Parts: sequence; structure tokens; C-alpha cells
Amino acid sequence: MSIVAQTRQTLFDLCNRLLESALPASCLLCHGGTGGSILCSACATDLPQLPSARCPVCAAPTPASAVCGHCLQKPPHFDSTYAVWRYDFPLDKLIQAYKYGHQLALSRFFVEALKTVLPSAAPTTSAPRHPHWNRIIPLPLAEPRLRQRGYNQSQELARPLARHLGVPLDSGICSRPRHTLPQAELPLAGRAKNIRNAFACHGSLAGEALLLIDDVMTTGASLNECARTLKLHGAARVDVAILARTCQH
Repeated sequence: MSIVAQTRQTLFDLCNRLLESALPASCLLCHGGTGGSILCSACATDLPQLPSARCPVCAAPTPASAVCGHCLQKPPHFDSTYAVWRYDFPLDKLIQAYKYGHQLALSRFFVEALKTVLPSAAPTTSAPRHPHWNRIIPLPLAEPRLRQRGYNQSQELARPLARHLGVPLDSGICSRPRHTLPQAELPLAGRAKNIRNAFACHGSLAGEALLLIDDVMTTGASLNECARTLKLHGAARVDVAILARTCQH
């Protein structure tokens, strides 16, 4: 990371901490007291849960946790998905506020939730790295989108997770040089074509196992294309961690 990028990130972290300290201690959803948390315990408990039986590859609900038909017919380039919630009301409003509304104080709440679904590293000084992954990679944003938004929401999740798991965070190995239309504005059928060849990798990942971080998986097109790019550069395994999975009703 360049000195300019490091300085920008340090200033961003400072602003984020100041923002968190200035927030009133009221629940973002019901506006009741929280005791210093972003959500009250009742609202946090009521967030839409994913069924425990889900596809081990893409986290879509399936009978008896079997691999879903889509992953059987067209296996994605990522190997497994860790997901916290179902993408539904009111969680969708929280993620939109975090992603587009600069509600960065939600990051800590989201990271704590992600910790509950990820396997923990073995507590040993002889093996400081996580036994599952060599590095953690946030899904990159194209530079115009990053300038417009001011931050990459996936990186704000990945940074504290990397510290928690004891795995190096690598925000520079993968970039998104091709600026595409926002996936959320496209029909589901057009998302894979829109994101094709949007990512680039800037080094060898020979034999490595990676954890790719993003906020929401709908079709999985962006994560799949990024995983494809990482495997083209040698990655042996790419797991995905997300806040929420969109489920068909």
C-alpha cells in the first residue's frame, strides 16, 4: 500500500472512530435504548436468519444442507460460503445504510456477527496464521466507485476480521480496473456478463487458500468472477464470507 493510501486509510479510521463515539446510544431500528450498542438486543435477535440447512457452496437454503441444483449444474469458482443472515427487511435497510449512507458505525456490529460464523484460529504461538487461509481479500471496488463512495465497505469488514483471525489482509493483490454498471441495477440474468473480466490480480497466489469478503450475495456473479481471477493466478481454494444471502421466495 502506498504512503498516500496509508495516510488516507489512517485518516478514515480516525474519522470512523470519532463518528462512532458521537452516535447517540439508541437503536438504529426501533430507537430504543441499547446500552451503547448500535442495535438493541431485541432488534438484533429479530434480524432475518438463514435456515440452518443450506448449500455448503453458496449458502442458499437447501433440504438437508445438500449442494443446491445451481451449484451442481454450474459449480462456482469459489469453494464455500459463510453467511450470517438472510437478505431481507430490516437487515436490507441496515446494509444499504452502511454501504451507501456512510453509517460506518455498523461495521463493528457486522464484524462481530461474521466472527460467529467463521472458524477460529487455533490458539498457538507456533502457528500464528489461521489454519484455513493464507490471506484475506476484500472484494475490490473500481476506482470511480471508490472515489464516489469514499470507502470500500468490504475492506471495512475485512480489516478487523484479519486482525481477529491472525491472517494477513491483502487489499492490493486484487483490483477492479474495469468500471462496470452497478450489479444491483441490472436484471439477474445480465449480472455475470456485466462483471466478466472486471477484476485483475497482481501477483502469484500459487497453492494459497483465500478468504474473500463482501457484504451481500445475490446471484454471486461478482464473487464468482473475482474467485475465477484469483484461481487463474494460482489460488488453490477461495472461500467467501458475507453478511447476507439473498434467498428466493
